[in-house]
Amino acid sequence: MTSKQRAYLKSLAMTMDPIFQVGKASVTPELIGALEEALAARELIKLSVLQNCADEPREIAEMIADRTRSQVVQVIGKKIVLYRENKDEKNEKKKIQLPM
Repeated sequence: MTSKQRAYLKSLAMTMDPIFQVGKASVTPELIGALEEALAARELIKLSVLQNCADEPREIAEMIADRTRSQVVQVIGKKIVLYRENKDEKNEKKKIQLPM
């Protein structure tokens, strides 16, 4: 991913609200499954790490990205933004057009 593409995704994520929260249990198989579905439907998602989570947000972001085959767009404070390109032709309308 180029810096221009990353900047574009960051600008899209600024207006988004987090759709998942990572809590005390940290990263669970159930969370990964839900994130897989959300990435398939939206491509770009935002997460919030709660105060009672013992792990660092950067570590959580890397772990989730590895398990979901997505890319970390940014980690700011306790907010994580992930992106995974959708390969499904049925959702072509929802596909984010990245700049070259």
